[in-house]
Amino acid sequence: MTPGFRITASTGLHKGDREYQQDQLILLSHARVTGCVLGVIADGMGGRSGGRKASDQVMMTAKQLFERFDPYADDATAMLKHIVAEAHLVIKLTAISAEEEPHSTAALFLIMPTGQCYWAHTGDSRIYHYHKDKLLKRTLDHSYVQTLVERGEITAEEANSHPDSNILLGCLGTEADPPIDVHMQPQLQAGDAIMACSDGVWHYFTETELGAVLSGMSARDATGFLIEKARARARGTGDNLSLIVINISEL
Repeated sequence: MTPGFRITASTGLHKGDREYQQDQLILLSHARVTGCVLGVIADGMGGRSGGRKASDQVMMTAKQLFERFDPYADDATAMLKHIVAEAHLVIKLTAISAEEEPHSTAALFLIMPTGQCYWAHTGDSRIYHYHKDKLLKRTLDHSYVQTLVERGEITAEEANSHPDSNILLGCLGTEADPPIDVHMQPQLQAGDAIMACSDGVWHYFTETELGAVLSGMSARDATGFLIEKARARARGTGDNLSLIVINISEL
């Protein structure tokens, strides 16, 4: 990170009311470069073992490619795209011999030592960027209901409770190559928060609620609160939950 800033972080993972945990996450600091951080969320799908195999593969691919990444020489966006494409290929190969058909979403962010933040995502796991309690940007899901929102047929709030909210138009492990959307924030600043999470988390909150939590709590407290509140609002029908919260503050 640029001089004068501190990164604090927290992660949370919960099985929810599902029988199996298919969400996975990692938060890694670069082994050779201080202030370079990679966060990855993957929401696996495909029966008892298929979804977990898929999300595990995203984690493994991310670790391997991040270890080889040089923040001062390599293209950050290209590295994130490479993780998604490589994981997609391996998951497809796994499906040939697997009993279940494995698929996964992926949401990745990379904070650079010079203060930039890069994103990539496919599916409906999300990344949010807040400054204090104001939402600056978030990813847009590769989902059927997102297309309805973009056409003006339903609101973003209605999309959350829509009966087809679980239909994805792109993810890892499908026959077609996954859509990969990317974004670059030129400079993080004190008061910023980055959150990556699966739909088991964001499904239960408005953007205003998330901003209030992320701006009013430490990363650790926000993580615990969001899991607890999502569990309560799910009323016994909750999905797996995974989230990573990053706070940027002055030294």
